[in-house]
Amino acid sequence: MTEYILDSRRLMTRSEAHEYLKEALGLPDYYGKNLDALHDCLGEMRGRIIIENSEVLKESYSYGARVLKVMRDATRENGGLEVVMG
Repeated sequence: MTEYILDSRRLMTRSEAHEYLKEALGLPDYYGKNLDALHDCLGEMRGRIIIENSEVLKESYSYGARVLKVMRDATRENGGLEVVMG
């Protein structure tokens, strides 16, 4: 199983989050760098995403918390994808 390790501290702003996710998850060039595009790409992925430093995502108003919600939604629709808080 492919594992992807993400540092949640790099998900706190929209622009940094999407650049980081594209690189760290190996998202395609057509990735639209928004939450809808992230959801679509996660729907096609297989593997385990490990999110480190997850305590910073407890602030529900942060962009990282929105990214995490999209990831959790995607795992409910994609049985080949798992998100683990590390």
